[in-house]
Amino acid sequence: MDSVQLFLNEIARYPLLNAEEEVELAKKIEAGDQAAKNRMINSNLRLVVFVAKKYQNQGLGLLDLIQEGVLGLIRATEKFDWRKGFKFSTYATWWIRQAIGRALQNQARTIRIPVHVTERERKIEKAERDLAEHLGRAPTEEEVAEAAKVSLKQLREVREAARIVTSLDKPVGEEGDTGLSDLIVTGPHGLEEEVHVSLRQEHLRKAVAALPDREQRVIRLRYGIDGGEPQTLEKIAGELGLSRKRVRDIESKALMRLEEYREIEALREAV
Repeated sequence: MDSVQLFLNEIARYPLLNAEEEVELAKKIEAGDQAAKNRMINSNLRLVVFVAKKYQNQGLGLLDLIQEGVLGLIRATEKFDWRKGFKFSTYATWWIRQAIGRALQNQARTIRIPVHVTERERKIEKAERDLAEHLGRAPTEEEVAEAAKVSLKQLREVREAARIVTSLDKPVGEEGDTGLSDLIVTGPHGLEEEVHVSLRQEHLRKAVAALPDREQRVIRLRYGIDGGEPQTLEKIAGELGLSRKRVRDIESKALMRLEEYREIEALREAV
């Protein structure tokens, strides 16, 4: 029996949690309860496997992907705020993807950049940081090359190699529609805020999709939900062949439905 199968057999022992149990555990974790943290992690290991399988054949074996994903799950357990009203599994998925994405990026660099180039890159990066701190501005390429004791040509070659390997447009994932930029944390609080924003957007899209066709179209146009510019009532009225007042009435009715949807979802999360 291989290591992956052993792991799968092990995690099958842990029962899944319902929403009420997640909140209860989250409160205990917040208070420093290690046993609660362990239970939250163990009960969500199936989620790690589910996400990890989507990133196979990208340079890391499944067990390695799972191990990286577990690190993301642990981080999610530590950062989860039950007051936000989101399901833990939805929140944790973002952290698991981020951890796996970072590992894939590091693996790509290890495979594709020779050791001597990697060492030279570190030397250049250090010189650039030191110069920026000393000069109080971004140093020129010539200044960096001189400080790092490399030629201008070498500096540019190293930067080009790094740029190619870490291209944030490289598709990853089962569908090939996710870039590494979607998986990499942008700062100490960047991903957490991105998670909350994205979850709110996800709930909004679901709510709008549940509206009657005409209300849905008015809301999408009015608030630019599909990525377009928000439109005025007059413009929407002209496009739909309705009066401005009629569009306003449709908008108001749709907003009331969305508010009802929000309240219903909040109740569902509490059940």
